[in-house]
Amino acid sequence: MTYLRSISSLLAHCQKLYYLCLVIPEIHIEDYSYPLPDERIAKYPLPERDSSKLLIYKSGTVSERIFRNLPEELPDAALMVFNDTKVVPARLHFLRESGAHIEIFCLEPVDPVDYNLAFAASKQCVWKCVIGNSKRWKGDILSFDCPEGTVLASMDLKAELLSREDRTGTVRFSWSGGEPFSRVLELCGQVPIPPYLNRETEEMDAERYQTVYAQIRGSVAAPTAGLHFTEAVLEAIRVKNIDTEMVCLHVGAGTFLPVKGSLVSEHPMHREPFSVSLGLLRKLRDGGRKVIAVGTTSVRTLESLYYVGASCIENGRPEDVNQWAPYERDYPYSTRQALDAIISYLERNNLTEIKVGTRIIIVPGFRFRIVDMLVTNFHQPESTLLLLISAFVGGDWKTIYDYALGHGFRFLSYGDSSLLFRNTQL
Repeated sequence: MTYLRSISSLLAHCQKLYYLCLVIPEIHIEDYSYPLPDERIAKYPLPERDSSKLLIYKSGTVSERIFRNLPEELPDAALMVFNDTKVVPARLHFLRESGAHIEIFCLEPVDPVDYNLAFAASKQCVWKCVIGNSKRWKGDILSFDCPEGTVLASMDLKAELLSREDRTGTVRFSWSGGEPFSRVLELCGQVPIPPYLNRETEEMDAERYQTVYAQIRGSVAAPTAGLHFTEAVLEAIRVKNIDTEMVCLHVGAGTFLPVKGSLVSEHPMHREPFSVSLGLLRKLRDGGRKVIAVGTTSVRTLESLYYVGASCIENGRPEDVNQWAPYERDYPYSTRQALDAIISYLERNNLTEIKVGTRIIIVPGFRFRIVDMLVTNFHQPESTLLLLISAFVGGDWKTIYDYALGHGFRFLSYGDSSLLFRNTQL
């Protein structure tokens, strides 16, 4: 019997490899490169959030406006979905007795594993972290780097390394005074701005590297497409009878990681937790409206729902979305059936939202099932985000990026924006 199980397991593994080889395109990341001079990277945001440039791509043609004009370009009575995750000041600086500085970058909670409980912890908690200068940390307990005699010093914040794997590790934080860990981070941490800005975090980043509608703490990187929105723009959107809804996907540090190998199939995507309300699921199921996603994180959340629904149909419960789930096989379910399955699961269990994780990677060849339009910034060369853009516009990403480079657009997190209409011929 053990022998038969081994053979069965081997056949299943071979079948999975067969599907990967058969369906997943052999994508070379160097085919998604473009020249990006350092001076085109926006190191700082513009004084007014909604004064950035807005590139509009539709049916192969490109035009431009100012971001505050965005509502005029959107169809009436559409459904617009935002990511209301909130960036936490997750970068902490500790000091060894030897004088060596160790930077610890909190990624996700381990104990308690729930974000809300981890932020509410009042004495200690354990997090998975990226560790800067990690080779110089020999496992001794670190003290937070702050002047003696200050309020921060009285908190006596400590860091203990529990395990290590390359540049990441599991770290136990402990402190005095009974403050929740969320407050500890606010007092001691820095906003983790992207490394490609090549500068230190400044005071204004605490406000500007955060959307005006951010609510739920947990991200270590901002959903930057949302940084352009102001209350005036949001009000103009509502005036057009556009329904606005929130999802929450906590953006992990994996968003900063480059694709190291030539083949995209060798790149591992990190898990990111997300939640979607029962009300939004019902609106998506009922259909009849154009769906506009604000940011690639909203796209990944919405498009992951189909595969969550498939797991509900096949296994009776929602499961995390595997990186290559969209490419491994053809699914026989309609989008409505998949969403219905999630809704039924929530209703049976008296739940008001679905909470699950996704590692989904969206590359050329992906079948979009929910999102029709996308508001997004301009992304790094050879990045998984650029692959998503290419998939969304049917491979015509060079038209967009050539225009942006030739017309003075600013790039990356604090840069300008675009409104992309999906290529419906895919």
